[in-house]
Amino acid sequence: MLRFGAKNLLAVISAALLGAVSSLAMGAARADTLDGALALAYRNNPSLNAQRAGTRATDENVPQALAGYRPKVNITATGGEQSLSTTSKSASSSAPGTSVWSTSSGYNSPLSVGLTMTQTLFNGFQTANKTRQAEAQVLSARATLATTVQNVLLNAVTAYMNLLRDSAILDLQKRNVEVLQEQLRQTRDRFNVGEVTRTDVAQSESSLAAGRSQVLTAEANFEASQATYRQVIGINPGKLAPGTPVDRFSPKTLPGAVAVGIGTNPSVAAAQYNVDVALRQVKVAEGALLPNLSVQGSVQKSWLGVGVLSTMESYNASVLGTLTVPVYQGGAEYSLIRQAKETLGQQRLNLDVSRDTVRQNVVQAWGQLQAAKANIEATQAQVQAAEIALNGIREEARVGHRTTFDVLTAQQTLVNARVAVVTAQHDRVVASYTLLAAVGRLSPDVLGLHVPVYRPQVHYEQVRDAWAGTRNPDGR
Repeated sequence: MLRFGAKNLLAVISAALLGAVSSLAMGAARADTLDGALALAYRNNPSLNAQRAGTRATDENVPQALAGYRPKVNITATGGEQSLSTTSKSASSSAPGTSVWSTSSGYNSPLSVGLTMTQTLFNGFQTANKTRQAEAQVLSARATLATTVQNVLLNAVTAYMNLLRDSAILDLQKRNVEVLQEQLRQTRDRFNVGEVTRTDVAQSESSLAAGRSQVLTAEANFEASQATYRQVIGINPGKLAPGTPVDRFSPKTLPGAVAVGIGTNPSVAAAQYNVDVALRQVKVAEGALLPNLSVQGSVQKSWLGVGVLSTMESYNASVLGTLTVPVYQGGAEYSLIRQAKETLGQQRLNLDVSRDTVRQNVVQAWGQLQAAKANIEATQAQVQAAEIALNGIREEARVGHRTTFDVLTAQQTLVNARVAVVTAQHDRVVASYTLLAAVGRLSPDVLGLHVPVYRPQVHYEQVRDAWAGTRNPDGR
């Protein structure tokens, strides 16, 4: 009677999912390890790169707000051709009571060049509040980027471990078909010598057909996991090395994990910065009710004045201050203030929602991790018991105390137990990363990935105080 090689196979599957990460051979792709796959996803994932671009775009809000402190300078020039004809009426000096009509006409080419500079001195603190608002938007964008990093890395872990799991299950199902084929051959031999009935043969054939169906299902799941891996990681998978949990980076107690999650999860940080953005918008809207003071200097030189033929050249320069006190502009500014206050209240409620969500996610991830740890022990015990039961039933069937159906049932029970072990080991690794993401620590720095870490503050510092220029810091 063919044995399944249970202990050896279980050892292979366990090592494939939870063993120590082996060193890569020379020339092996980095994505063959879990850390390598995470590094590739961090560097190349299009969703993450799109979020980085969005963060860089948000950085430009700060120099746009700072522009309110700076002068505005315009140079104007006018020129062209004009034709004039003027008829005037005047009293005659030689004949009182009569009028003299005179006409003057001609062509000239007027030209004028001027420079105007305007500097805002006070605008109800709107520039200062817009600048602080833009800075809060930048911080919120960075927190959102950190959330995207966590999501991408967690998706990469899940895709990697799903492929490992489905590969192991496919191997188990193929081995099961081999065992069932041998079982069918032996059953037919025993039928030929009259030891079993045609029913036993039919039961073996049915089990083999079911086993082949399970192989087809496992192959479909394996191919789907390969496609997901390609989508998330960015390359086709090779031979994947083992993956290990990351419990060492997570808090050791549930209360500690909840506290860390509420304090460091980037989604909470983003909600906090959104409150700051909304608060500054209230201040900006209120600034519209305050006076506005500006000074304007201008200088202009003209030759051959527009609309006259007698002016040959003129020059003027001025420095003027303008004070504008808003009294009533239709009520729109009051509506904007009320609207901004409602938005502020909404963002404060969103902050509470974000904290509650993080707390719930941490508790859920903690429970899943503890269940996954316990489930590994339970499923391993289940495999050991199923192996003993299968061996015993086979021996009993050999002497006629058990039927072929009993053997086939025990065989399927063992296969299901081994699949459960594979799934539990997969869940163990994924749950550890899920908890790390829930507390806000799933990042390349914490994991120690060998990949250049994207620093959003570098671009911010490059553009914050830029007075001019259309070229991005990266040269585009």
